Amino acid sequence: MTASAPRATQPPVNHVTRSFTPLATTVRDMGLLNRAYGFYAIYAAAIAVALGGVITGFILLGDSWFQLLIAGALAVVLTQIAFLGHEASHRAILVSGPANDRVGRFLSTVLVGISHQWWMNKHSRHHANPNTMGKDPDIASDTIRFTEQDASTATGLVKQIVKRQGWLFFPLLTMEGLNLHYRSVASLVTGGTRKQKWTELPSIALHFGLYLVPLFWFLPLGMAFAFLGVQMAVFGVYMGASFAPNHKGMMIIPEGVKVDFLSRQVLTSRNVSGGWPMSILLGGLNYQIEHHLFPNMARPHLPRAREIVREHCAQENLEYTETTLMNSYAIVIAYLNRVGLAARDPFDCPERVALGRG
Repeated sequence: MTASAPRATQPPVNHVTRSFTPLATTVRDMGLLNRAYGFYAIYAAAIAVALGGVITGFILLGDSWFQLLIAGALAVVLTQIAFLGHEASHRAILVSGPANDRVGRFLSTVLVGISHQWWMNKHSRHHANPNTMGKDPDIASDTIRFTEQDASTATGLVKQIVKRQGWLFFPLLTMEGLNLHYRSVASLVTGGTRKQKWTELPSIALHFGLYLVPLFWFLPLGMAFAFLGVQMAVFGVYMGASFAPNHKGMMIIPEGVKVDFLSRQVLTSRNVSGGWPMSILLGGLNYQIEHHLFPNMARPHLPRAREIVREHCAQENLEYTETTLMNSYAIVIAYLNRVGLAARDPFDCPERVALGRG
């Protein structure tokens, strides 16, 4: 396989299988798959303190529009909890798989209000086939379209959105929080097993009870709705802006095409530079390539793994992509706008299309 055009819609033509075993052996021998209990204990304690501070601020402020600042802070804390739940779902926190599942289920359902089982199913399919048409749910046809083929089939209001989807991507993320809650509950109601329904639905109901009852009890009705709106909007933007840089604008693998594991994970993923501050901001998702190659790796080991993976990719002549956060957003916007051209009418003015004005 060649690495000259990792963002093309066609995979490299040389289908030589790349060896992942030597890389995995090096990573294991260096102890990078060991647990990091100290880090996660401190991280969880910091989140608990932050959540306690948000609750205290809510109580002390009372009937004040400054509560909207508390709403934004709550959204940030809930997103950080979601990051921790994401790592638990990959069994990166504890040694025991069932123990990780219990931690992840509690964090996702009770604290964040999202189905753990729904997330596990969706995210596992993404990890197995990132950016693969017909297999990766994260690029499935929705309001936002990630391939020209899907964009060309858009109709009605969705078509108008898709035409300008790059510019509308981040504004649309303000609705992503509601979308995540809705889809996870709907999946349990329509497709969950009896055990999943009896365990997760009550937990999600408990989350909203603990959240909404005090909110509407202590605040005036209009202020309570404003609080809820700000919290959901910030939560959606933060979650979406953390996951968006990872794969959007990278290579799309056509349906039915086989690509070896190492190439599939590296060529479809993008790292975000910035070191530890970025790792805290994005929940470790800035090391997306390493996370996809070793999904159960604890976050503190990802920086060292990055050095090893970069060297291995250089030896294999496999392009390793890393950029800044702002540049990754620019790439995502440009890519979505380019895909959105397929939804435009043939008589659209070329100059206006080029400018993205429709």
